[in-house]
Amino acid sequence: MEFRRIPGLPPYVFTIIDSLKLEARRAGRDVIDLGFGNPDLPSPQIAVDKLAEAVHNTRNHRYSASRGIPKLRQAAADMYQRRFGVTLDPETEIISTIGAKEGFSHLMWVLLQPGDAAIVPTPSYPIHIWGPYFAGADARQVAIGDGTDASGYIDRVMEAWEYGWPKPRVVVLSFPHNPTTTIATKEDLQRLVDWARERDVVLVHDLAYADMTFDGWRPPSIMECDGAKEVAVELYSMTKSYSMAGWRVAFLVGRPDVVGALAKLKSYLDYGTFQPIQIAATVTLNEALDFPTEVSAVYESRRNTLCDGLDRIGWDIHRPKGTMFAWARIPEPYREMGSIEFATHVIESCDVAVSPGVGFGPGGDGFVRFALIENEQRTGQAIRNLKKGLTRLQ
Repeated sequence: MEFRRIPGLPPYVFTIIDSLKLEARRAGRDVIDLGFGNPDLPSPQIAVDKLAEAVHNTRNHRYSASRGIPKLRQAAADMYQRRFGVTLDPETEIISTIGAKEGFSHLMWVLLQPGDAAIVPTPSYPIHIWGPYFAGADARQVAIGDGTDASGYIDRVMEAWEYGWPKPRVVVLSFPHNPTTTIATKEDLQRLVDWARERDVVLVHDLAYADMTFDGWRPPSIMECDGAKEVAVELYSMTKSYSMAGWRVAFLVGRPDVVGALAKLKSYLDYGTFQPIQIAATVTLNEALDFPTEVSAVYESRRNTLCDGLDRIGWDIHRPKGTMFAWARIPEPYREMGSIEFATHVIESCDVAVSPGVGFGPGGDGFVRFALIENEQRTGQAIRNLKKGLTRLQ
């Protein structure tokens, strides 16, 4: 049988590193995994306790609402008011999704069809590139730059739209950005909102790392921009902020007709996240107010350990202001390898796993991504392993 959509997918390059990591561990080697961005901190105790309580109520075992229960959407609205000073209508401007990836993928279905185009950054979180493809549309990749700021990327987005045909209907954004850790100011986002308001363009901003930020910097929501509700929607996830990756709770907020379109589609596809999880998420948003700050402090300490250590061994790296990652150009003595060969060398010679940059799109080759998912002691050990194994840095 000839399958649809699947044949166009490239090999998932991360499986190469996963296979090498598994092989090394089976051989008894202690591989320190800084590749996969899987949050390792426990979820808030209040979420666990409320889930245990709610799951014993058999009324919560029935179908739930695909849009999210009303109290959960109200809790999300209250959080946006506290965090960003943004007022959202929980009935028309917020919908709960089964994680940001599900929300984004199905959002592409209602915004795009064959013959349409979207502008996406490269390198990028893979679903940002492949979500438009799954909808049958063209994903036009625009280089995000060196990972420092978003102003140049926004210029390139505008240029790509002006010279592209057919005109892209969607622009995908995500700041702070995975994998490059690029950040955007409110002024950057306002410039893009003003531009989009003059064109038939929907801005889709994935704010996955809204609260995982460092050095006192706080990223803006695109919803803070004047006129944003006319052209923009935003995804906010509890995965990183509340260390609730496996719970699959996120929200799409913003432009009411776009939110409503996704709600209509989802009414045919699912009945929402298991209701006890929604109840636990509601209580967490309302009561675990300090948890995102506590999580961010842990990752900031890990960032410091990693970046300080790499600097000591002669590997120059941009110090990220947000996300749970560090984006590192391959050191000059190894640059001819490319990201897959270099990441393979790091596992084999250093017992450290990193993600090859090419796995995030062609703009990522020449880089690797570190995930801040090990404590300071393990990260320190990884630095010592890298110093020993990367002999050309000596």
